[in-house]
Amino acid sequence: MAAYYYLVSSLPELRSDGEMPLSYQEFLDLCVSTVSEDKYRLLRDLTLSSTDGPLVKEWNRVYGSLTKELNYQRSMKLGKSYPAPANKDFMTAQVVSSALAAKDPLEAEKIMLDYEFQQLDELVGLHMFDDYVLFGYAVKLKLLERQGCFDHDKGSSEFRQLLSEVQQRVYNL
Repeated sequence: MAAYYYLVSSLPELRSDGEMPLSYQEFLDLCVSTVSEDKYRLLRDLTLSSTDGPLVKEWNRVYGSLTKELNYQRSMKLGKSYPAPANKDFMTAQVVSSALAAKDPLEAEKIMLDYEFQQLDELVGLHMFDDYVLFGYAVKLKLLERQGCFDHDKGSSEFRQLLSEVQQRVYNL
């Protein structure tokens, strides 16, 4: 297992309630001269649902469980059938339930993001300057990148526009 003392110690802290301190491409640029070609390829091709790479297989189980629980609870809420998750985890179910009860979708995403960061921290555990830390950091960056796609003002504007169109159609009836 390679040690990345300088690389890991030079990376800015990532927080679930913070901004992205660097883009994923900037992160890759920092990694290119330090990690092996194979590890770099895995980092370059990394998605939130990837299964290859250190820590990534474990993360995939956590993320898959969270996704299945979310789909299950959403379906139940809508009165639709959906298979219950095979290995139901109480904490995951509770987090998803809290997210679905949130006052708006952005708050729900933040609840989920906090939980995902916590799960990644647990997966990284006591690793310090190795592949686990590097890939855990990469997944957190991917999560923040996804979170950055949500813009409250833009979402509110889109919602008001859609609501206005629906109201206009109802009025025209």
